[in-house]
Amino acid sequence: MTEILEHANATGAIAAAQRVVEHPAWPVLKSAVEELRPWQSEDGSIDFDAEGAPSAATAREVVERVVTAVERLSPLLPHDDAYHRALVADLRRWAADGFGVPDFLDSLLAFQPAANRADGLQHLVVFAMYTQNGNPDRNLEAVVLRMVWPDWLADLEATRTTTPCSAGSPSRTSPRATTPTRLCSSPRPSRCARRRALQLGRDLLRPEAARFRRVTEASVDLLGLDLPDDIREMLGDQKRCEQAFVLWDMVHDRTHSHGDLPFDPFMIKQRQPFWMYGLEELRCDLTAFKEAVKLEADGFGQGRDVQFAVLFDRMFRFPVTGERVRNYDGLGGQLLFAYLHKHDVVRWTDNTLKIDWTRAPEVTNQLCGEIEKLYRDGIDRPKIVHWFAAYDLVASYLAPHPGSRWAKGPDALDLDQPPRKLVDDVLPDEFPLSMFYEALSKKLKHVIASTKGITAADAGRAAA
Repeated sequence: MTEILEHANATGAIAAAQRVVEHPAWPVLKSAVEELRPWQSEDGSIDFDAEGAPSAATAREVVERVVTAVERLSPLLPHDDAYHRALVADLRRWAADGFGVPDFLDSLLAFQPAANRADGLQHLVVFAMYTQNGNPDRNLEAVVLRMVWPDWLADLEATRTTTPCSAGSPSRTSPRATTPTRLCSSPRPSRCARRRALQLGRDLLRPEAARFRRVTEASVDLLGLDLPDDIREMLGDQKRCEQAFVLWDMVHDRTHSHGDLPFDPFMIKQRQPFWMYGLEELRCDLTAFKEAVKLEADGFGQGRDVQFAVLFDRMFRFPVTGERVRNYDGLGGQLLFAYLHKHDVVRWTDNTLKIDWTRAPEVTNQLCGEIEKLYRDGIDRPKIVHWFAAYDLVASYLAPHPGSRWAKGPDALDLDQPPRKLVDDVLPDEFPLSMFYEALSKKLKHVIASTKGITAADAGRAAA
């Protein structure tokens, strides 16, 4: 943790927050949260009649340990005092009400990191969370966040964007080798709170940058890709990658719910074929890429870093990470690679990957334009017609599974069913990996496995 300790001497903010993960109450908090999580049902409640469930008294005792640990750690972070008081109240109410579906809305609304943004400032949070790619399980999780907010990014956000930026995360319970975790902290119908939960839940950027570096470096070596000197330097610089990720994330987040949207895929709970979510995530990433091209043209060197971060993470890590079942992030990465390949920007020749760096920005932005046109035209289409139009866009570049009913067109489906029922006809892996990605997946599987559980402490050691 050399980098953090040196920075702490300069700012003081990190020094206080660093004590959170060094304080004896932090492992107590993590242990209590880990003890609670296996008892939680899919919706986050605890069914005391289920096999292996504890007694209600035992569950209350564990929650009280969580509360005590939070109260011991809170004085280290006075800027989170209101949030921690609301959190303690939410936790005790959850226990007093019999451990139903967790309702942490009050504490979520009290958590206002954007009100005090300073580079290196840290926060201790406990949320009811679920992960991406349709994972329905909601679990309690404790996280220590570190704000990534350099002066150049603060100026950029103030003058060119509208959404506050997120923080990085040095430590959390049970880190996973996935893209950032999202929140679902209340059963109460609050669109505003849901939007804030989704915004806050992506704040795990420091380990993400470390995973990106490890997988990209391995991919570049495997594929024999010749990198520009400045980008090779970026891959060797953890802090530079973190700053690229936080800029990417800032633009990505503000893209959700903006533009010509035929549906609002994450803010309104809808059952859609998973390629719709894949296109939405890719649209947001490609919007970040497009903005990064403009920033580079305006003299912001970080814009160039973001372009390469989007390209490499999407093409190398996303398609071969996680299960193939409804992996919409993986689908977006496959689509980006196939699009660039079919437009002769990416070439796989003589077992070597070549990228036309000059044409890459133009053609990547071209794909973004195709998705934006799909959305714009979708406003005038019925839902099923729009789903098929989106399917056709993806299938223009990725081969569907030969057993797919959707690939055979509307005549192969029972259109008398409501749209949500037709989602059942989508195969778990509707667009399988190409031969290129099958081979890459086998070569990278040990590298991908090694990224599981990376924490910001690991990232800090890498930076040092």
